[in-house]
Amino acid sequence: MKILGIETSCDETAAAVVEDGVKVLSNVVASSAAMHEKYGGIVPEVAAREQLRCIIPTINEALGSEYDAIAVTVGPGLIGSLLVGVETAKTLCMVTGKPLIPVNHVLAHMYANFVDNKKIIFPAISLVVSGGHTELYLMKSVKDITWLGGTLDDAAGEAFDKTARLLGFGSRGGLAIQKNAKKSDVIHLPRPMMRDDSLNFSFSGLKTAVMREWKKHNTSDVKASPTSEVKSAFAYEIQEAITDVLVEKTNRAARKYNVKSILLSGGVAANTRLREKLPQAIVPPVSLCTDNAVYIASYAYFRGKPEDWHTITSVPDLSVEI
Repeated sequence: MKILGIETSCDETAAAVVEDGVKVLSNVVASSAAMHEKYGGIVPEVAAREQLRCIIPTINEALGSEYDAIAVTVGPGLIGSLLVGVETAKTLCMVTGKPLIPVNHVLAHMYANFVDNKKIIFPAISLVVSGGHTELYLMKSVKDITWLGGTLDDAAGEAFDKTARLLGFGSRGGLAIQKNAKKSDVIHLPRPMMRDDSLNFSFSGLKTAVMREWKKHNTSDVKASPTSEVKSAFAYEIQEAITDVLVEKTNRAARKYNVKSILLSGGVAANTRLREKLPQAIVPPVSLCTDNAVYIASYAYFRGKPEDWHTITSVPDLSVEI
């Protein structure tokens, strides 16, 4: 079965055709990252307008063959962006008569691990870690998923993004932190909730701690402002703090449920330090960690159900707890 996936939950415009949930026939992503760079972050209205411009050309480029169904992200995400993808998908269904499968963007992330991968043994712990979500799931099969814990306030990706801006790295977020991190004992930051009994995450306190420490090193005197070495020390400790928490909670869940596999997915799963600390984990290629339509189509094949396209709507606050 060939499924056309459409993803527009945030600032990217993506379309892909995937066969039987594992074979990628096409994968097209129109990125607006460079455009948002000058704003220091994503401006929802600007993102939606760019997606409106890119959605049809992106789908046309992805459609190199016939397809049997359409899958589209309905949430969670930015309402304007979601509307672009959902309304386009509904129009295609109306014109072609193809069935439409609504997809939860966060749950779908973990299905990037199933593309061209036959090594997954159940049960598995799946960590989905992105800009807006840090969630742990127990997967007993491709269909049987249970939410174990997740973001109470700020997600790991948001912590990377906000602290990167504070250090003067612009909107490059976790990638900038990763590139600039150099081991140092100058800065020491807390590991929020790492030792508590839950499988939840909270990174708001870490952002506050970074800001407090940054003020100690930052003055109005340009000559006394933080050096590149100090910035690199901050980047290193921020990355260590975030990844330490992610690894501890994931390993704890793996032990508790006696799983056979650990899966990583989401934009932060591209972080090399996180991958180093969880060498036993199955991780998608970097290109499938960030937003794309491949895992939307894969999720739709393994777990999605067609619905009447007339009733499908965008749900920006769609729950990730199942």
